[in-house]
Amino acid sequence: MIVHIINVIFQVLILLVIVDALLSYFHATYHPFRRLLDRLVDPMLGPIRRIAPPIQGIDFSPLILIVLLEVVSYLLIAIINSLG
Repeated sequence: MIVHIINVIFQVLILLVIVDALLSYFHATYHPFRRLLDRLVDPMLGPIRRIAPPIQGIDFSPLILIVLLEVVSYLLIAIINSLG
């Protein structure tokens, strides 16, 4: 049961990151939905952006965050499975 909850939480986070990245191309930063997504996703992207700034104008921080979320999810599930 807890493994399923962890999967859902991390998949929702990944979906939020993807939607935020896609909307950054289509919606202005002052759009209410975009501001909501930015408030949810930017705290996770901020530290990554400080370490890995954009390269030739391309921001790879959402991709890095998705990979990190997948790794953390995998590790949490592996730990939980090893305990139970």
